[in-house]
Amino acid sequence: MELNIVNIKGEDTGRKVSLNDTIFGIEPNDHAIYLDVKQYLANQRQGTHSSKGRSQLSGSTRKLGKQKGGGGARPGDIKSGVRVGGGRMFGPTPRDYSFKLNKKVKQLARRSALSYKALDNMITVVDNLNFETPKTKEFVAMTKSLQVADKKPLIILADANKNVYLSARNLPTVNVVTVSELSTYIVLNAKSLVLTEAAVAAVEQIFKA
Repeated sequence: MELNIVNIKGEDTGRKVSLNDTIFGIEPNDHAIYLDVKQYLANQRQGTHSSKGRSQLSGSTRKLGKQKGGGGARPGDIKSGVRVGGGRMFGPTPRDYSFKLNKKVKQLARRSALSYKALDNMITVVDNLNFETPKTKEFVAMTKSLQVADKKPLIILADANKNVYLSARNLPTVNVVTVSELSTYIVLNAKSLVLTEAAVAAVEQIFKA
């Protein structure tokens, strides 16, 4: 698959870049995508939810009523879970939600996500992306020139660029990442991808089959 390389003004540079079919042109595997997104979201969970059971409460252990003759169940102590102020029965406890996923499955999921964007013609390649100083106004103008301003763009850089990051920081629908930070969830969460020419080469290096 070949794409025209444009500059930040949206003008064609007259050059083309060839996207690797083993990364941008495979048959997407939906189950691999599901597993990778599930792991990503699970890793975001802190798992610090907690409640106190009857053994963790402080309070009297005296018997609240007679063993027999009350006409109902045998009364327990005040910390019983069936009483107001008692312990929580089968409540949540702190736990780790993360789980292991094979590296090859994660690679397949990311290549599948990139292939979906390529199939939808939602990939734009720019020759270079840099700002002398952080300028949100210039960044917005660039997204409009590239016709991605209303398409929730994901800006993918080969290396970290502080000025680009700061320029986009206040834009709620824009995300700026480096190739090493790419994940299936981030790719799918964006409606369009904007890669620098150097980023395309870096993607092919990292995500090659």
